[in-house]
Amino acid sequence: MEVNCNQWRREQPFFRRLLQWLDILDPTTLLASNKEIENAQTLLQDSLPSLKEMVKNEKIKQALKLTLSSVHPDTGDVLPTVFRASAFTPLAVPLVVAMLLPHRGMKPALFWQFLFQSYSAGYNLTNRNKTTCKDENVSLQQGFLLVGAATYTTCLGVFPQFMMNRYTSNSPIVHTVFRKILPVPVLAIASALNVAIVRGIEFDKGIEVVDKNGNVVGISQLAGTKAIKETAFSRAVLVGTTVAAPNILVSYLQRTNFIRRFPLALAPFRHVMTAIVFGLMVPISFSLYPQTGKFYFR
Repeated sequence: MEVNCNQWRREQPFFRRLLQWLDILDPTTLLASNKEIENAQTLLQDSLPSLKEMVKNEKIKQALKLTLSSVHPDTGDVLPTVFRASAFTPLAVPLVVAMLLPHRGMKPALFWQFLFQSYSAGYNLTNRNKTTCKDENVSLQQGFLLVGAATYTTCLGVFPQFMMNRYTSNSPIVHTVFRKILPVPVLAIASALNVAIVRGIEFDKGIEVVDKNGNVVGISQLAGTKAIKETAFSRAVLVGTTVAAPNILVSYLQRTNFIRRFPLALAPFRHVMTAIVFGLMVPISFSLYPQTGKFYFR
């Protein structure tokens, strides 16, 4: 959709991007019907010549917010509800909390890890760059990549739990390493690999490159690689911080008199903090890089 593409191409500093993502991630946009989204698209297309002058118009602003959260910018198609940006936080939070529970066995650990990685893979696939395949459905190759990404990253994500079960030990050092330290880099890498595998076709096909006026000048594999690397890094920051921050806070709280008196309060606190940190990190991680990057040719 031209209006959405133009909005994403605007050069904005990090703080401006963060404010924009906070607006886009508003879950109330999920209540809009497909008809309302299509009407918003029509309104923006009709207002395109004077969009800059109408930026203060509340109706235009709401239409832009709705389309940015619900419409793929490359194709103009309405995204499936569960894979829209505004659905990511409310759907992923319970999966992340359940995934990080101290599971006693491998089956629940595998189950929740697979659900989270599968949802992440579906989100990454649905919101991938489609400039070179606007009219294509999900190909067999992409289907294999989707299944492979969910399976491989699930196995990687449960590796610390597997090590805990295989090498049971009462040593506090072993418990700290496999329960608190190792999951941080492992889950961060798994989330980055999820993006890289699902969108791996962009390494081969590349993505469209446009000039400063928005005119397509070619297709670049280098641009595709750059886009994947930046998205993968942002997901690694999102998940890595979500795992690390509650562990640090819990380690501090364990020394307080309140937790010593009421140790059962520690587990609920960890779950609540995990949900809060993840919710805060979603807009931050999405804002780390602009939606469109720059290349300078010599």
